[in-house]
Amino acid sequence: MHPYVSRILGELKKRSGHESEFIQAATEILDSLSLVIDKNPSYEKAGLLERYIEPERCIIFRVPWVDDSGTIRVNRGYRVQFNSAIGPYKGGLRFHPSVNLSIIKFLGLEQVLKNSLTGLPIGGGKGGSDFDPKGKSDNEIMRFCQSFMTELYRHIGQNTDVPAGDIGVGAREVGYLYGQYKRITGLYEGVITGKGLAYGGSLARKEATGYGLCYFTEAMMNHHGQTVAGKCAVISGSGNVATYAAEKLTAMGGRVIAMSDSGGYIHDPNGINLSVIKHIKETERKRICEYAKEVPSALYYPGCQGIWSIPCDIAMPCATQNELDADNARTLVSHAVKAVAEGANMPCSAQAIEVFRTNGVLFGPGKAANAGGVATSLLEMSQNATRLSWTFGEVDAKLKDIMNGIFSQTAQAAQEYGIEGHYAAGANIAGFKRIADAMMAQGAV
Repeated sequence: MHPYVSRILGELKKRSGHESEFIQAATEILDSLSLVIDKNPSYEKAGLLERYIEPERCIIFRVPWVDDSGTIRVNRGYRVQFNSAIGPYKGGLRFHPSVNLSIIKFLGLEQVLKNSLTGLPIGGGKGGSDFDPKGKSDNEIMRFCQSFMTELYRHIGQNTDVPAGDIGVGAREVGYLYGQYKRITGLYEGVITGKGLAYGGSLARKEATGYGLCYFTEAMMNHHGQTVAGKCAVISGSGNVATYAAEKLTAMGGRVIAMSDSGGYIHDPNGINLSVIKHIKETERKRICEYAKEVPSALYYPGCQGIWSIPCDIAMPCATQNELDADNARTLVSHAVKAVAEGANMPCSAQAIEVFRTNGVLFGPGKAANAGGVATSLLEMSQNATRLSWTFGEVDAKLKDIMNGIFSQTAQAAQEYGIEGHYAAGANIAGFKRIADAMMAQGAV
């Protein structure tokens, strides 16, 4: 590790060592950037890494709301505006009990690079709350979202910071959030993406992250003389990312044999029936165990880790951070997995990634492979700004071009810095270089 990088990481650990997820993400990224610092000594003189690794702004606020019994509840809200060197902050809102400042900072740091890789003029940020939508009524969720936005609105805007959905924030929550923003400000603008089609949303947004994941995986495998067609895949999760990754991968000729949720996983050797998954998860909002009750060829297993014991050609972790560890990675390698592509943010531990690398498994890092969601959010912003609406096919074609471009940038950066095939480092380098050039050009900001 370059001495400058080592010093910055050491200082960061002293200052934020208790923020484990943030330190994990920062360590992985900074380690890759040693190669860049070697070639660009001016970055040290400009204090670039000090500015890059520290968020521009962290906003923490209380969110009081009233439940259906009339009891006042209070949650904590966050918005981390990480870097605006190449455009307004952009990143999702996550509502989940696990949310804390460390997780929001790690997600924001990843988002900066992800947004940079799209090639579009957008910075990076992230936000959310430790509120849990599960088990809440629609009215409780509406009251929470309205209270959350009553504070957040003063920090966002279409040219300042544009949030979106994430875990726990789907179309329903986005609608409530946007309605409150419009009610308070009187502005009808593209300040939130992931909106409903009736009020400025984009076709293909729901499918975008999953579809983009498959486009990236296809580009990565094609680059190495392989194809998605004819391969079997295991996909963790069963939300939008996992569901639509399964849909697109199936359309490409692959076969998805396992999916999961936080309670357990299903294994269907005949291939997952997506219409059943969509009915259970999108219409009925039930647990994935219901699938095994409806499909005789499937078995349900409680617990999540066992999903990686199923032999497959392609593994797509699409649930949450650090869900796939080194032991899981070794199991996948023993079953001759050919490619692993991250649909979630940092779902593979650093040790797992090293296992894949040392065993020649193709690895697509989340900041590149799952950038399809934010890419299509940016396309939604473009449509809002011009008062236009593109067809599903138009958006999907643009998405595929963007994902192919992201893979090309990632592969080219890895090759340029002598680490060909190391796409995790390549994505870090390609994303950082664009941000670094902007920061250098703008002076000490």
